[in-house]
Parts: sequence; C-alpha cells; structure tokens
Amino acid sequence: MIKKFNFFFVTMFSLGRIGFIPGTFGSLATVIILFIFFHVLNLSSNIILLILLFTFAYSFIAIKNYTENNENKDPREIIIDEFIGQAIPIYLYEISHGTEKTMDQAVIIYTVCFILFRFFDILKPFPVSYFDKKHKNSFGVIMDDVCAGLYVVLVLICFMVLKSLI
Repeated sequence: MIKKFNFFFVTMFSLGRIGFIPGTFGSLATVIILFIFFHVLNLSSNIILLILLFTFAYSFIAIKNYTENNENKDPREIIIDEFIGQAIPIYLYEISHGTEKTMDQAVIIYTVCFILFRFFDILKPFPVSYFDKKHKNSFGVIMDDVCAGLYVVLVLICFMVLKSLI
C-alpha cells in the first residue's frame, strides 16, 4: 500500500510517466494547481503553506523509498521535485502581493515563473548543478529544484528593483 502511495506521490499521480518532458508537465501541473488553490478556491496561504511543507518533508521519504532498489536515484518519472521547486516562486509571489493583484497579473507572473523555472531547471547553473551531480539521493533530487526555484525568485526580485528605479 505504501509503495503504491509513494509511486503516485513522486510521479504526481502518474503524470511523470508521460514519455516525453515529464518535468515540464509536472511544472505546468503545479502552476495550474496553485492557480486553482489561490484564485479559484481562494484557499488561505497558510493552508497552502502547510500543503507545501508536507509535500517537501514527505518527498525525502517517498523518493528514498521509491528509488531504494533502483540504481538510478533520479528517474525521469519522479516529478514531485518539480512541484516543490515550481511552487517556491509562485507561493512567494502570492504572499508578497496579497490582494493587490488582478487575475491577469497572476496569469502573467505564473507564466513567467513557469518559463524561468524550466530554464533554470534545464540549464542547471551552480548550485543547481552541484546538487544534481554530487548528491545522488532524495536530497539531491529535491534540492536542485529548490535552487532553481530560488533562482526564479532572485530574477523576479532583480526585475522589481530595476522596475522601481525606472
């Protein structure tokens, strides 16, 4: 039972089994899920934070258990790490802007976050590449995407600072 749950968890309900670009599909699903949470269901940011923290914490266990008998410790079908990394800039955007945004603004920012996250996740600048190459375990699988998500946050902060100077 727990093996099946871990499979569905790390593959985001088998979305990671898509034959091509599963990470992109995982990131896109995250954008859609968070948009629904924030803008359709109007869930509290505290409830969403609890969901994200649970997902983050349980991912270490689920990925470790899923890959324990596998030589490849970062198989393509594991995309829960994309969920975590992609959620970082979107969540921080939502809590930093409160109610001062329109639906159109949210769609634009979510799209920018999606594109930037995929860019950094694929390009893997340091330290993304460090975690990807040096930690062949659940820690490395998750932390490279966390770093990619933090790069997106850094780019957005730089953009906002530059915009305020103009």
